[in-house]
Amino acid sequence: MSLEALIFDVDGTLADTERDGHRVAFNQAFAGAGLDWRWDVPLYGELLAVTGGKERMRHYIDRYRPDYAKPADFDALVARLHAAKTRHYTGLLGQGGIPLRPGVRRLIEEARQDGVRLAIATTTTPDNVIALLRHAMAPEAASWFEVIGAGDVVAAKKPAPDIYHYVLDRLHLAPAQCMAFEDSENGLRAAQAAGLATVITVNDYTRDHDFSGATIVLDQLGEPGRPFQVLSGRAVNGVSCLDLGLLRQLRMNA
Repeated sequence: MSLEALIFDVDGTLADTERDGHRVAFNQAFAGAGLDWRWDVPLYGELLAVTGGKERMRHYIDRYRPDYAKPADFDALVARLHAAKTRHYTGLLGQGGIPLRPGVRRLIEEARQDGVRLAIATTTTPDNVIALLRHAMAPEAASWFEVIGAGDVVAAKKPAPDIYHYVLDRLHLAPAQCMAFEDSENGLRAAQAAGLATVITVNDYTRDHDFSGATIVLDQLGEPGRPFQVLSGRAVNGVSCLDLGLLRQLRMNA
């Protein structure tokens, strides 16, 4: 089967949004609500083992703050905090402080020129996705993606494969016609469970994750003058950037 679509995770994959974006926005939301919760860089790395922002807050209280007395409307509080965090996050994006990772724009532009379809499969909210695409890529960039599977459109978050099934159903494509792009073990497990060959680009939070079964594990997608490093998977000789030609080759050998 030919390669028909590329399906991208967002946080950590399209951009390094977690440490200097979402973490900062969570802390701003907590402070604005008068809470003494503060997520430093190491703690946030641990919390990333839980996918979904609302789920992450609940896990934080259960695991790290047994002293906190949950109010009767705790679920509503979590929802309000998450909405506030999203507002703070989009504000940070509007300041231009979160660029795309190397090679992301290049590969997306090549896919558009070649007629390869684009989609997104993420646990972050649709507002966060749209804001990142608008501010880091182009004002109209969201329209480049045929399907944006995001937020609570499925009940089970990664590593469950539900978000990928959602996207594949709306693309009307089989897994063998697509490639997934992830940065984390949970993301890889979700894509694998949906039957997708998966490219991993690690970041500081995910470098030590278990990426067994990934098609290839790279430090980044590569740019002219800034070649990628293959961390795991089939050796690639004489190629410095992940492009559609290499993706098709990797897929055939997966």
